[in-house]
Amino acid sequence: MDRPRDGPLALLLLFLGHVITALEVPLDLPQPPTITHQSPKDYIIDPRENIVIHCEAKGKPHPSFSWTRNGMHFDMDKDPKVLMKPHSGTLVMDISGGERAEAYEGVYQCSAHNELGTAVSSSIVLRQSRSPLWSKERISPIIAQKGQSLILHCRPPAGLPPPIIFWMDNNFQRLPQSRRVSQALNGDLYFSNVQLEDSRSNYICYARFPHTQTIQQKQPISVRVLDMDSLNDTMADYFNDTDLFSDKPVDERAPVFMVPSESVSSKMVLRGEILEMECIADGLPTPAISWVKRNSEIPSGRASFLSFDKTLRITDVSEADAGEYRCIANNRHGSVHHTIRVTVNAAPYWISAPRNLVLAPKEMGIITCRAAGHPKPSIHWLMNGLPIENTPKDPSRSVEGDTLIFSEVQTGSSAVYQCNASNQYGYLLSNAFVSVLAEPPRVLTPPNIVYQVIMNKPMLLECVTFGSPVPTITWFKDSRSSMLEGNAYVFHENGTLEIDMSQPSNSGKYTCVARNNLGISENHVYLEVKEPTRILRPPEYREVQRNRDVVFECKAKHDPSLVPTMTWLKDDGELPDDERFRVDSDSLTITDVTESDAGTYTCIMNTTLDQDSASAQLTVVEQPGAPTDLELTDPGARSIQLTWTPGEEHNSPIKKFLIQYEDALHQSGVWHNLTEVPGTKTTAHLKLSPYVHYSFRVLALNDVGFSHPSMPSHQYRTSPAAPDENPTEVKGHGTEHNNLVITWKPLMPLQANGPGLQYKVMWRQQGIEKDWTSVSVANVSKFVVSGTPTFVPYEVMVQALNDYGLGPKPGAVIGYSGEDFPSAAPGDVRVLVLNSTLAEVRWSPVSPESVRGRLQGYKVQLSSHHIFSPNKTSGKLPDLLPYSVYSLRVTAFNGRGEGPSSVPQRFETPEGVPGVPSFFKVSALDLDSLTLEWGPPHERNGRLTGYTFKYQIDSKNDLGLLEELDLPSNQSSFTLHNLPHSTRYKFYISARTQRGVGPTLTEEAVTVLDRAMVSPQVDIATQGWFIGLMSAIALLILILLIICFIKRNKGGKYPVKEKEDAHGDPEIQPMKEDDITFGEYSVFTVSEYSSASFSE
Repeated sequence: MDRPRDGPLALLLLFLGHVITALEVPLDLPQPPTITHQSPKDYIIDPRENIVIHCEAKGKPHPSFSWTRNGMHFDMDKDPKVLMKPHSGTLVMDISGGERAEAYEGVYQCSAHNELGTAVSSSIVLRQSRSPLWSKERISPIIAQKGQSLILHCRPPAGLPPPIIFWMDNNFQRLPQSRRVSQALNGDLYFSNVQLEDSRSNYICYARFPHTQTIQQKQPISVRVLDMDSLNDTMADYFNDTDLFSDKPVDERAPVFMVPSESVSSKMVLRGEILEMECIADGLPTPAISWVKRNSEIPSGRASFLSFDKTLRITDVSEADAGEYRCIANNRHGSVHHTIRVTVNAAPYWISAPRNLVLAPKEMGIITCRAAGHPKPSIHWLMNGLPIENTPKDPSRSVEGDTLIFSEVQTGSSAVYQCNASNQYGYLLSNAFVSVLAEPPRVLTPPNIVYQVIMNKPMLLECVTFGSPVPTITWFKDSRSSMLEGNAYVFHENGTLEIDMSQPSNSGKYTCVARNNLGISENHVYLEVKEPTRILRPPEYREVQRNRDVVFECKAKHDPSLVPTMTWLKDDGELPDDERFRVDSDSLTITDVTESDAGTYTCIMNTTLDQDSASAQLTVVEQPGAPTDLELTDPGARSIQLTWTPGEEHNSPIKKFLIQYEDALHQSGVWHNLTEVPGTKTTAHLKLSPYVHYSFRVLALNDVGFSHPSMPSHQYRTSPAAPDENPTEVKGHGTEHNNLVITWKPLMPLQANGPGLQYKVMWRQQGIEKDWTSVSVANVSKFVVSGTPTFVPYEVMVQALNDYGLGPKPGAVIGYSGEDFPSAAPGDVRVLVLNSTLAEVRWSPVSPESVRGRLQGYKVQLSSHHIFSPNKTSGKLPDLLPYSVYSLRVTAFNGRGEGPSSVPQRFETPEGVPGVPSFFKVSALDLDSLTLEWGPPHERNGRLTGYTFKYQIDSKNDLGLLEELDLPSNQSSFTLHNLPHSTRYKFYISARTQRGVGPTLTEEAVTVLDRAMVSPQVDIATQGWFIGLMSAIALLILILLIICFIKRNKGGKYPVKEKEDAHGDPEIQPMKEDDITFGEYSVFTVSEYSSASFSE
């Protein structure tokens, strides 16, 4: 994710450079003229409008103006159509009355004068724009042979400036251009080779003249392209001549350059201009053009390849662009190259232009004029517009090449000096005045400016001053007690104070003081250092499916005193004007995303001082586009090659292609998967089956899903053949004791290989019969053989066949005819009782002959069935009921069912321990006793001999001594007397038989004052509702006490108090020591526990 930061450093440095180089003399002081605005050196005008030649200047006194034309004084008074604007040197030529603009063409130069000197403008060459008409000509139609090269010449009339050329038809539609057809730099239209589609009667060259905004057109050119191959064939058939036309068809050929025509050419370009080189080649097939530079690289930042790489364009040419360039044209028949030798010259350009100079009397100074160019420019000095050698001698001035030196200047030595740097390609002219003044300092920066800067950024505090001599500048912060100094500050010659890294401690008041020998001046400015703006949570990369929603977050912080604005951009431009884009305070939401929404989204948090930005990419994905252009090649008896063109990936790479087929012969309209190929391939070799009418289609898969299917290929039919395979899953089994059912999985239509599909079913009894019995069937998947012996092995085969022959020889499988019920029962059945719930049964196996099938096991029939494997002759019978009588039988069974049962065997299970009592509850008979009641077990498992009863005190920390009682079997209740209060008891009861004691049932009871509460292992003090209830009561009592306290302090009575005073409450009476006794208590059962409450 890219996060550009705002950096004002470059702007500050640029501003600093401007402050250093510019010298502004206040306009209320005397100063020589300075040219402030002038027309360009090469000034082309529109002849339909009045001519305006600009010349503006400033000075004190305000300058007057004069002009020269073609080196001679231009007397405006002689031409009433020429006016000079008031207080200006700008000329206006009024040609609205029909005057010809060309009458005013020439070289103009403006001079601005006052008593201190003369400034002059550059020479202004004034020319009117021209858009001449095309010369009339008759253009014959052009007939070209297919494959030949062709040039359509434009030859536009020479205009000023030159016209812009383009080719269109008579409907003003631009003619299509390509690597084969393109427009050259001179406007001609080049065909590397013509094709039949190039035939047209309306090739028109247009010339647009930019200054007059007029368009002129050449006469249409007609081109007819002939195909000599087809023409010869047609005429030969008609005239019975094998070669009627002598012209032979154009063969393919290696490239040859049409432009340039020679092998080496030269080109000169001036520094800073645009270099354009072109190479256009003839060839068939169309050649490709490429460019290289010898011993160097083509500058990527300034170079571009235009007109389908035929033109190399380099902007802002420098000396480094000189050298040899080579263009190469190649096709499959060869290549050719052309070398262009480029030289770079330069019109003069400034290295250091002259600057105004203000000196105090007796001071010294210099004016330098340094320019470069190729060839090296010559320097000439002028004074007030005259060559300096023709002006009066001045002992305080000397000329040293490109430098004027002044020493011991005197009042009255002010003048304007011009430096002219020229070579054969142009010139530079610059004015610089020398002004001799004696002035005390003045601070030109407005007072009390408040500067604001972001922390850690540099800051410039201006102190623009003027004085002669030049004042010295000192800076102070907050007070005049100490002068600023140290590495934290940079003091520039123009008085500007630079703070390299602004910190909060730099905030405050700053004072600059300007001094010279004529006086002192000061100014105050203020600096505020602000916190930087930072994006804390930048937007992140998003990949979203089309028609879904996406959200970009952008959270930032900024200085509280600055007003922020959040701006979102898409691809460095404004967001689309679409209601689907919703901008919130810290997010951007795009609903129902489309493909056009993909791009880079940038959030920018702006304040008046800085900004921070962060970008994230949005990729919109969807299913791939459907493949196209299905083509079948290399057809074979059982194979074919399928190729296709992938559809759009939609930003998600294609992982694989799925190839499907339709069999119009057997299952028309049903598509089946055939094979898959990787997403990098666009061809597949398909294995086919005979006797199928194939159509193919292709689907593409990416991470989003499958594309729509392609359009079906054309149909491909394979020839019939004998089957290649036989049915599978062949089995033989009986459903009756005298049959054999043969089954198989039939072939699919694709496996039939031809018409008339049948199945040859073959069988023979294994080890008995040598010959196979067979039958042919169709459209079925089973065959029943009747009259077979019971459960004997058979060899079975099923072979496919059709009208074209038999399938491969099948392998035999073994199957058995049907089973019959076993004819004998297991013998010698015995039962051994192991305990009250477990017994073991034993038997003798049945003979193999009596099974009459495949023995699957033995079944013991009791209250439930128990199955045992066929190799078992005994088994355990678990989960029996104690003290019960059982009867069992044993049978053998096979696949057909069970045989006869054995003789029933009766046995009994002994007693066991009883189950848990059916119920156990505690109830209150009176205040000092508890009654316990229970019921006998549902599962007695024998004769009950009695009950074991136990109880003990259950305190929180320990259990008391366990008391035990034996109760008779006919007793179902028991009462405990003289129980203490507030005691928890735990009770246990279990039933007994002669085999032992059964499981225990437990109950608990708690006695409390006036009540006894019985709960099965529940502590009321730990219940949430109880705790909440007690808390609510306590809160209400506290509120009542507060109200009573307030009432009492006010001296009044409240109703409860009055009632107490009047009647007294028998429940609230003083207690005597001997009256401390407990009231009544009762016992509640578990069911009553939820409604119990406490009282004292």
